[in-house]
Amino acid sequence: EVYFKNLSKQKQKEVMEKNGNKHKLRVCVATCNRADYSKLAPIMFGIKAEPQFFELDVVVLGSHLIDDYGNTYRMIEQDDFDIHTRLHTIVRGEDEAAMVESVGLALVKLPDVLNRLKPDIMIVHGDRFDALALATSAALMNIRILHIEGGEVSGTIDDSIRHAITKLAHYHVCCTRSAEQHLIAMCEDHDRILLAGCPSYDKLLSAKNKDYMSIIRMWLGEDVKTRDYIVALQHPVTTDIKHSIKMFELTLDALISFNKRTLVLFPNVDAGSKEMVRVMRKKGIEHHPNFRAVKHVPFDQFIQLVAHAGCMIGNSSCGVREVGAFGTPVINLGTRQTGRETGENVLHVRDADTQDKILHALQLQFGKQYPCSKIYGDGNAVPRILKFLKSIDLKEPLQKKFCFPPVKDNISQDIDHILETQSALAVDLGGTNLRVAIVSMKGEIVKKYTQLNPKTYEDRLELILKMCVEAASEAVNVNCRILGVG
Repeated sequence: EVYFKNLSKQKQKEVMEKNGNKHKLRVCVATCNRADYSKLAPIMFGIKAEPQFFELDVVVLGSHLIDDYGNTYRMIEQDDFDIHTRLHTIVRGEDEAAMVESVGLALVKLPDVLNRLKPDIMIVHGDRFDALALATSAALMNIRILHIEGGEVSGTIDDSIRHAITKLAHYHVCCTRSAEQHLIAMCEDHDRILLAGCPSYDKLLSAKNKDYMSIIRMWLGEDVKTRDYIVALQHPVTTDIKHSIKMFELTLDALISFNKRTLVLFPNVDAGSKEMVRVMRKKGIEHHPNFRAVKHVPFDQFIQLVAHAGCMIGNSSCGVREVGAFGTPVINLGTRQTGRETGENVLHVRDADTQDKILHALQLQFGKQYPCSKIYGDGNAVPRILKFLKSIDLKEPLQKKFCFPPVKDNISQDIDHILETQSALAVDLGGTNLRVAIVSMKGEIVKKYTQLNPKTYEDRLELILKMCVEAASEAVNVNCRILGVG
């Protein structure tokens, strides 16, 4: 990365042209919700900072445009990005059918947008149902796809969606060595996989806000101290909605009993989120003196809140990924993040089926401080990703290749192979005569050529070559395989 940055602009242009990109790479970044924007924003800033190489188109869809989820498209505008297209793609209902209908609505609207923008490459993040619609549209419209965070394992339907996007994507940026190995095991081309780390870690590991107390007081109250509050973020589990709602109810009961100031973020737009919000209101969380319920916290401020919290609880990927960078204790509830790589700061409560079990976990974790973990990145993901984008050769065939492991030869037969093995061209150089013949597999002579053997070596060689050419010309008509003997 340092080498590439130190190149003159002319040299960088030469490198780009050598790789086949003689024009600016037109990159479309599509963001669906607050979570994926936290990963995509650092990449977008990097692309925007190099206008000599890239043109950036920003497409916003999904829960970004819904008031109930905080109208989070505004933070994209506050970051000074031009939003080229806004697509209202969420069908309200927050159940399984609404998720399917939302994917369908996105698939109906996206082709017109992609036809207008004509990007060279689309960047898609993660494992959301909105991202599946984006990847499907781009793949069917012959647009190259760069997938961020492929190869990871978590739980629920997210795994299936993530791996489906992997199969549609042409290039992959993964965050951990295990994820890279999973992609290779899924037969993806190793040359198109970049182990970069998580882009959000670039911001996490450089976050040095000395005025973090003003952020904590703004969201949790004037009397709150560092390491003396909880951040709670829990989403529905779409493969078992009923159980996840019950688990959320138990979590709130445990937090009420634990009696610490708690910032509760509203769940995402997945099926079951409406029922979870009803549980919050039924228990009076929005008016409880110990709780602050919010739809959205800007990522820069959220970083400071979790970095100085006494504990984070829930089932968000943020808890098992980003929060590890600060050593903040985390309680991961249920199966939504099963399979994720985690640091020692995470305590799993996989069967969160009783209030007492969750309460005990809070008593064990609250106020601890763990070593900082860099499993998901070292703070240099974006330079690697930009370099990877510059190396993409648009002249390469669009059709992706899968690197399947070796398999046994097919036992089925091929007519050309059969015909080729039915006969051979045999040559005999000895004795009184020179003989060339087409011989069948059964040993029968199909056609024979015989000439007296000349006296000199040169004449013999000239004659045998002439006979071979004549026989070979005939042999082509019977798909003969030509062998030389003698």
